[in-house]
Amino acid sequence: MMSDFPSTIRVLVAEDNALERSTLVDLLSALGHMVVAEVESGTEAIEKAQQFTPDAVLLDMHMPGASGVQAAEEIAAALPGTAVVLITGDLSLTLSTADVLRSTAVALLPKPTPPTTLDATLRMAVTRARELLSARREAAEAKAQLEARKLIERAKGILMRRTGSSEQEAYRIMQRSSQDRSVRMVDIARAVIDSEPGMKA
Repeated sequence: MMSDFPSTIRVLVAEDNALERSTLVDLLSALGHMVVAEVESGTEAIEKAQQFTPDAVLLDMHMPGASGVQAAEEIAAALPGTAVVLITGDLSLTLSTADVLRSTAVALLPKPTPPTTLDATLRMAVTRARELLSARREAAEAKAQLEARKLIERAKGILMRRTGSSEQEAYRIMQRSSQDRSVRMVDIARAVIDSEPGMKA
């Protein structure tokens, strides 16, 4: 679904070699992307990523301060919607499964990287990062909805026992209370459960 995303990707470049960093910045600009910050250490990469919230971070594996993988882990934890792409001049290096899972790095590119490969990898990384973030949000919403349903069911049971009302009537009591107070049903349910001796929502 590439069409959903802007053609210009906002990139943070972290590379400790000044010449290689300058080459990468020029290449990204030529590809039509926007470099929001360029840094020479992993520590700076973490700080600037939080400051600028880029679409993607291009990280050299070996840098002073935090390494590329360490920086990637921290950036992924703080900014789950930001894509991470690692680059290295050491062609013997590979990413372990643990590195990939912790850092959510999408790829490890060799230096120098051909422009078309860099462009395609960045676009893929941004797409994947956004899809992952969207999936996480949907999962969190589904979990919250399930928890809310469970609380409402528990509260309904308490009201039925207290008032001798039917399941429908107990539900309507909470619904009316929710509308009258402009409070969510789940909050009404929590209040009912909390008011029951020895029970907490």
